[in-house]
Amino acid sequence: MIKALDIWLPAWRRREKYSQHALGTRHVMIAICDHYEPFHGVGKPEAVARVEAWQRDYPKLIEEFRDADGIAPRYSFFYPIEQYDADIVGRLADLCAATGSETEIHLHHDNDTAENLRRTLEQGVERFASHGLLSRDGTGALRYGFIHGNWALDNSHPHGRHCGVNNELRILRQTGCYADFTLPSAPERTQTHTINSVYYARGTDRPKSHDRGRRVRADRDPQQQHEDELLIVQGPLALNWQRKKFGFLPRIENSDLTAVNPPTLERFRLWLDCQVAVEGRPNWVFVKLHTHGAKPENTRMLLGEPMREFHRSLAKLAAKDRTICFHYVTARELVNILHAAEAGHSGNPGQFRDFRYRRVTSGQTEGSMAESRP
Repeated sequence: MIKALDIWLPAWRRREKYSQHALGTRHVMIAICDHYEPFHGVGKPEAVARVEAWQRDYPKLIEEFRDADGIAPRYSFFYPIEQYDADIVGRLADLCAATGSETEIHLHHDNDTAENLRRTLEQGVERFASHGLLSRDGTGALRYGFIHGNWALDNSHPHGRHCGVNNELRILRQTGCYADFTLPSAPERTQTHTINSVYYARGTDRPKSHDRGRRVRADRDPQQQHEDELLIVQGPLALNWQRKKFGFLPRIENSDLTAVNPPTLERFRLWLDCQVAVEGRPNWVFVKLHTHGAKPENTRMLLGEPMREFHRSLAKLAAKDRTICFHYVTARELVNILHAAEAGHSGNPGQFRDFRYRRVTSGQTEGSMAESRP
């Protein structure tokens, strides 16, 4: 069916079944997860220029804004490991160190094998860690967030394209992935029946084993996550009746930030309505957005006036409505806060940004991380 509506629209129409009503202050975690591909369609000189634009303009963009914790806007660059270039990744590492942003793993592959996928991921983790990127858990093991290229996580493309590996979830877990951030993928048919959720998906030998899963609930011991389960963090997915096609058809709101559809306060309200939250903790809402920020047209939007106006709108909303409190987070920080909710914590989620996984620098070793864990 057109736009894959047959896959996800029934779940959206049944959304009241899973709705949670928040009382009191709603804490909103905002994470932008960028499919950051500076080499897309260009050679290295142009790729360097694209990253230089972010190095030059992103610090200037965020300097005037702060969230409820006094923290400037965060950003998560999911860089494709198959396009690794030491100069480019080094520049990203410098930008992250200067702005509190972070870099995670992105991957495009096709007709792959499980063995080659494992090698590719392990090499990518090692390379990124050499730049002081990624994070470590309490044992000192390297951990990473993941976005699948072309949306085809776990061989989910209906024609088997852009992946090739059944039970990709298991390999991701075994190589240190702490969560996947690919979804939503609508209008692609890789979209899952599960929407607007954070949940554990158990890997199987069949494609698209993350189509459904076990919802994350508050007050459950986080250590009960099974070894063959991967945490799936979805962004908002809905119909947008305020932005119509042909004047009468609603457009799909899939949390994608583009030059023609930048973030706005109206979209923010729709993201809130999707109520992506840990079951039993409705006051902590997770708004995971995505973009392709290396594309010149998107770069101009993300580093220009549309994004400034969005941040200003958030600040005005928070000042006017004391029941909304927003927090700028990276992908890693979002997951840490999610696990804190799962463990039964409440209050200000900003205190749990390093709850389980800690950002590291090139000077930190596994031993020093293990010694510093809470």
